[in-house]
Amino acid sequence: MCGRFALTATPEELMELFGLLESEDFPARFNIAPTQPIMVVVAGERALPGSNLPERKAVLVRWGFMPGWVKDPRDFPLLINARAETAIEKASFRAAMRHRRVLVPVSGFYEWRRPPKGSSNPSQAYWVRPRRGGIVAFAGLMETWSSADGSEVDTAAIMTTAANASIRQIHDRMPVVIQPEDFARWLDCKTQEPREVADLLAPVAEDYFEAIPVSDKVNKVANTGPDIQDAVTPEVVPEVQAANKGKRDGPDSAQMSLF
Repeated sequence: MCGRFALTATPEELMELFGLLESEDFPARFNIAPTQPIMVVVAGERALPGSNLPERKAVLVRWGFMPGWVKDPRDFPLLINARAETAIEKASFRAAMRHRRVLVPVSGFYEWRRPPKGSSNPSQAYWVRPRRGGIVAFAGLMETWSSADGSEVDTAAIMTTAANASIRQIHDRMPVVIQPEDFARWLDCKTQEPREVADLLAPVAEDYFEAIPVSDKVNKVANTGPDIQDAVTPEVVPEVQAANKGKRDGPDSAQMSLF
């Protein structure tokens, strides 16, 4: 899955990678959380000068997908991720897969490795970034939700797929990465039907990301500084030692947790 990410690229870097004609002065953000505004890249209506390709625009949307048919958002779960394997058929995402595919620029994302049930080890947070640096484009879906009073909210979800072998050591899901050479296909909702871009919804190459253990600061939305990406040494408690400690301390002893 993807529950937190960062985007620290400059407007110039975003314009160059995504072919944007312009980009807002989007401040560096190190701990982007669900329900917050995120940047997505969409295909515009007009064609680029001297090209048949549509122009691309960067827009801000709420991270938390809301299908257009939802009457009351209070009765609907927050959809921050969409499973690539089922998005084409799932009622919540079917229309967006056909008509509103977007790219989500990120510098990297955070993931948590949960200990096995019964383990005394705490969860461990990781900062997962491209091994070679730069910006990553996640596959995303966008929908505009309209309330009864006529107000509109643009919303989006990040698509996930089964994790590759390296990320699977942390979590069994990972975001879908769209490579620059495939941007046009993914964004082309006029001629490319969902089944024709399904091949893009695969795990990225094994060596694409590197995972760096970080502290539990990332768990708190209020922590927004670059220090949340500082590497730490993971805390590992040997199971035999932990079991003995539990016997000595009694049933009320508490283990520290990242959540």
